[in-house]
This record gives sequence, structure tokens and C-alpha cells, in this order.
Amino acid sequence: MKKIIYILISVLMVSLSACKTDAKKAVNGKLNVVTTTTMITDLLQNIGGNTINVVGLMGSGVDPHLYKASEGDVTKLVNADVVFYGGLHLEGKLVEVFEKMERTGKKTIAVSDTLNKKELIGSEYFASNYDPHIWFNVTFWKQITTYVTNELKKADPKNAAVYEQNSKKYLQELTKLDAEVREKINELPQDKRILVTAHDAFNYFGASYNFNVVGLQGLSTATEAGVQDVQELSKFIIENKVKAIFVESSVPKRTIEALQASVTSKNHDVAIGGTLYSDALGDKGTVEGTYIGMFKYNVTTIVNALK
Repeated sequence: MKKIIYILISVLMVSLSACKTDAKKAVNGKLNVVTTTTMITDLLQNIGGNTINVVGLMGSGVDPHLYKASEGDVTKLVNADVVFYGGLHLEGKLVEVFEKMERTGKKTIAVSDTLNKKELIGSEYFASNYDPHIWFNVTFWKQITTYVTNELKKADPKNAAVYEQNSKKYLQELTKLDAEVREKINELPQDKRILVTAHDAFNYFGASYNFNVVGLQGLSTATEAGVQDVQELSKFIIENKVKAIFVESSVPKRTIEALQASVTSKNHDVAIGGTLYSDALGDKGTVEGTYIGMFKYNVTTIVNALK
């Protein structure tokens, strides 16, 4: 990883000194934007539309906590006019890359910077001391939408009206999403709102919609669940009569299968209620491949399995 960082910074310095970034932008007149997670990629595509070129570093099913920059990423980042990433150490060691890029003159933006830190959930697993899974709070995502829109307008003033119009439309869609999600969740009694997943990616979701969220691995998938963790959580599931537990698309399913086996060994049945999208969206071209589609899919899966 350190080797890639040094290569990236060296190439960036040469590129910037040669003023190649502006030349690349002038080829088609569009802003070249690089994003990290699929959620951020989807957001930029909604705001920028056909006015910008968006290249995402991470695809569906990719765990941002463990992601390592490749040599191919170096080229993508060098060609970028602006880089948008999550921040709060969501992207692990990539944050070091972005911070060094910023010092070379390349514009890098952590979308979480716009949020009030007092409203974030604390975390001992990240250097930022905050839970970085902020996309599961729709209100936060709306704030981030506005922030990203303003940054695009600064970077590309001539298309400011387009970004503003697209942003307004998308904010309306997010408001509708929140209302639909709440309506669906109201089908589930409060005593059944216990969400057990592979890792604690859903704490903002739980806080927004009154779920007790328990993750087997903690907030970061970089930490492995031990035998004691499995035993304690299986006991919790039995005591609270939890009907179903959930796999995550970006986390190996063996962790949840081990938990299910532990519960079964204690003469209690718990189903695997389905696969949830936590740190990455679904495949491109599917409903789950968009932020709004992913959110609806997750909620429907959760509610139907826990009823």
C-alpha cells in the first residue's frame, strides 16, 4: 500500500507541474470526477448527470474498509479534476492518499465534512472516532447532496444551473424515500425491531428508525469476530426471540452462518433473512444498484423477515 501511495504522489506531482489536468478536461469540456464507494458514485451521477464524467474506484460488493489502491487507480486519480470520498476513515489507508493529493493541489473532498460531528455516532474502531456509515441516515444524505452540489458548482460554474436543478429533483426523491421507508417499517412492531447483521453498519439506520442494531464484527470488517462474540450474540438472539439475522453483500457470509449454527446448537431456530447491502450498492443496472433502490430493498427485506 505504501508503495502505491508513493507512486501516486510522484505521478501527481509530475502531472500537476505539467498542467495536464486542465488539458484533459478540455478534451470534452466535462468535469472529470472520481469517487470511492458506490453510494458516492451514484450520488454524483444523480447530481451531475451527463454534464460530468464519473469514475468510481469501488464496485458492487467491495468492502471500503479493506480496499487497497491499485496501479490502475493511480491513472484514474491523476486524470481527476475533483475526487469525492466518504471520509471518517471509511476508506482506510486511502485517506492518506487523498490527504497527500490535497497538498499537491488536487481537489479532494470528504463528503462527511459537511456534517455536524455532534450528531455522529462515536466509534473506537476508526481513527476519526466516528461511525462512517453515514449514508444510512437519509437526512445526512440530503445534507451531503447539497454539499456536493455546491462543490460541483465551484469546480464547474458554467454548469451550476444544471447541478442545482438535478440536486433539487434528487432531494425531493430522498424526501419521498424517507416517507416510504417509515411507512414500511411501521408494519413491524417495536419489540421486533432487532437487526442482527455481520457488522455494525446500520447504527445510523437504527437511530433513525428505532431499531436495536447488533453487529457481529463491530463497525469495521477489519476486525474478526471471535468465538466469544458468536456465543454472546447467539445468547442475545435466543433471549430476545429474534426471528431472523442477515448477511451483508460486502462481508463473507460465513460469519453469519457460524452465528446461525451456534444458535441452532442451543435448540433455537433463527433464519437467515436475506442479504443486505451495507458498504456497497448492488450490481449496476439493478434496482439495488442505486442508493434509493438499495435502501428500499434493505427495508423490505428486513421488515418481511422479522414480521
